[in-house]
Amino acid sequence: MERIDKPGRLLDRDHEWRLLDDFLADPASELRLAIVSGRRRNGKSFLLEALTEAVGGLYLTAVQEEGRVPALRRFTEAIAAHAGVRPGAMRLDDWRDVLTAALEVVNRTAGAPLIVIDELPYLLQHSPEIPGFLQLLYDQSQSGRAPGGRIVLCGSAMSVMSELLSGTKPLRGRAVLDLRLPAFDYRTARTHWGVADPGVALQVDAVLGGAPGYRPLAAGPAPQSEAEFGPWVERTLLDPGRALYSRVEAEFLLREDPRITHRTLYYDVLSAVAQGASTPAKVGSILERSRSAMVAPLEVLESTGYIRKEQDLLKARHPVISVADPVIRFNQLITLPMVDLVERRRGGQVWQSSRPTYHSKILGPHFEETAREWTRSFGMDETGLSLGAVGTAEIADPAARTKHEIDVLAMVPGERVRSPRAAIALIGEAKATIQPRGLKDLDRLEHIRTLLAAQGHRPDDAVLALFSLHGFHQDAIDAAARRSDVLLVDIGALYGDRPVRGLR
Repeated sequence: MERIDKPGRLLDRDHEWRLLDDFLADPASELRLAIVSGRRRNGKSFLLEALTEAVGGLYLTAVQEEGRVPALRRFTEAIAAHAGVRPGAMRLDDWRDVLTAALEVVNRTAGAPLIVIDELPYLLQHSPEIPGFLQLLYDQSQSGRAPGGRIVLCGSAMSVMSELLSGTKPLRGRAVLDLRLPAFDYRTARTHWGVADPGVALQVDAVLGGAPGYRPLAAGPAPQSEAEFGPWVERTLLDPGRALYSRVEAEFLLREDPRITHRTLYYDVLSAVAQGASTPAKVGSILERSRSAMVAPLEVLESTGYIRKEQDLLKARHPVISVADPVIRFNQLITLPMVDLVERRRGGQVWQSSRPTYHSKILGPHFEETAREWTRSFGMDETGLSLGAVGTAEIADPAARTKHEIDVLAMVPGERVRSPRAAIALIGEAKATIQPRGLKDLDRLEHIRTLLAAQGHRPDDAVLALFSLHGFHQDAIDAAARRSDVLLVDIGALYGDRPVRGLR
């Protein structure tokens, strides 16, 4: 099969398109299966619809709360339409017949023998036998007793999709592709939203993240200045009449996972984490529950991608928990605490009174995470540095009887994390505060480098990196100009608009 060019309407997704193209180009005549998953709004359907259209395949999508019989009837009609036969001419009464007929039709009609079944978890709610029938068709196809072709199974309920290939499940070991579609990275998201100012782009990313499906739902054009950002937030995330009202969107996201049935508990857990409770014990303390009672909800939220656990790169300790989804974080920190005012259409008042929370608990942590993402994804290409694992760390300062948090730590490539004598390539601090960063910040990083060496690590060649949302004092700029171990990354460099300073 000839290679399929990615349509121009698809932004980014080059890697994912290549994987799907390879899946279709496999010369084997037997049935092949692929899994595509990812949280809602990440563009899975948009990608797969473009693929299906490009190759002339059959695209089938489940509908939430549709019963088994209507779903069978609708799928049958879609298969008949693809085959070019009149409506009602085909009658299929179970999913084995539907799947078999679909494969036979795509193998006979023009185009690639591709079937996409979107929103599979909706079907499994009333027809859990579907994976078993797919297993049967797959196994029979390997010996020529069933049609070949390509089937892509897609869904947003991450726990359901991940379990398709787990343990003793029917499809275990039968999918050649398990593709998890992420949100856009912060640079691609800026292009998607069309925001020229990198500082404003960062703020849009801080409240909505990189899910491409949010743009058509947002109210009006994207903000292009700091002055436009606040009113845009008010009419987008803080207006109960809008599609992206954060309370409704957060509830919608949580409903995706069938394991989240006691939503009040999960809301409370997310609020505690958003407020800074970074371990199960701390979450339990806030909610007046035991640590053990928090383990299962936190595991569910992590598997869905709504929270993340950041492991210390230098020592074994409890991972730091944080809210990963920007919309949920905004809802827990800004909307819910003042939901009565928001529901009374006082979003402007809520936004103004919540600005300190926004800067300290949303924008600040998001800038730190973006600095780590830059280091992972762009740092090597834009600095020439060799960087391995990237994350955070905490280092004790016995003389001062304190501890230092390292916002950005990069190991030497190939270095094992939590090694007692770790070779360190970069030590960084990321600040979104209004003040420019200066020589005092570099002095602090030098002190941390000395502490790391004293505790047995190998940071002698480590670069000292300052990430600043509001630029640098001249003393730091002068230091970067004369030293080979200093790296300054402002918001323009973070977004690739201008080169970094330092590393002379």
